[in-house]
Amino acid sequence: MKPAALLSLFIFAAAASAEDGFTSLFNGKDLTGWDGDPKLWKVENGEVIGTCTGPDAMPNNSFLIWRSGQMKDFELHATVRVVGDNNSGIQYRSRELPEVAPWVITGYQIDIHPAIEHTGMTYEEKGRGIFGLNGTNVLLDPAGALWKLSEHEPVKVDVSQWNDYTIVARGNHLVHKINGKITSELADYDEGKRALAGLLAIQLHRGNANSVHIKNLSLKVLPVTEPKPFDPAKIPAGAVKIEKPRTKSPQGTGPVVPPTKK
Repeated sequence: MKPAALLSLFIFAAAASAEDGFTSLFNGKDLTGWDGDPKLWKVENGEVIGTCTGPDAMPNNSFLIWRSGQMKDFELHATVRVVGDNNSGIQYRSRELPEVAPWVITGYQIDIHPAIEHTGMTYEEKGRGIFGLNGTNVLLDPAGALWKLSEHEPVKVDVSQWNDYTIVARGNHLVHKINGKITSELADYDEGKRALAGLLAIQLHRGNANSVHIKNLSLKVLPVTEPKPFDPAKIPAGAVKIEKPRTKSPQGTGPVVPPTKK
């Protein structure tokens, strides 16, 4: 492609990005605007890469934290892959736990996991745990009880390949998608424990060796929406109260490699 044509394409892409309201959160060169353990995170060939070399590398899950703002209502798009038998995720409306360790986060997460039931699920890291597995639409009532409102065929992907992950957060309604298909939805009416604002971060999971690669992360800020009040009359007739799901795959789909005994 000729330089003039390439410049025109760049200008067109930038204009399109401005028109649709999305802003890239990575500059493609370095980690400006982000904060994480420099031993774990780098930028290479336009990708942000976090690497865990094995079970002795990290005592906790570690996060690359966006320091340029708080997440309230928004739509986020990320192109991500995870290499190795482990998982990652994107945190939002989250907060730090400095009493645990630097770069440790608690809060909502879209999971990026090789086990199909977990990838794209609604989850709270170091908090209330799993809400809705891939393929479910769930509700937390004011007492923290979990209701399954509906279910659909899980979205099946290979997380070691590039996939597009979407989070849409409006008030107390959260939607997760992979490649444009809804994986899980959550309506959170648990006022004492839910979050309406907080940090954005990317997870690097401890344990089995793995690397997380991100080559796009773009944000569209949405007008802040007041959380909808809980109305038990609006719970669908077919909804059922369920126990919170538990995982048989805490890292990947294979065995967890233990740290070396010292």
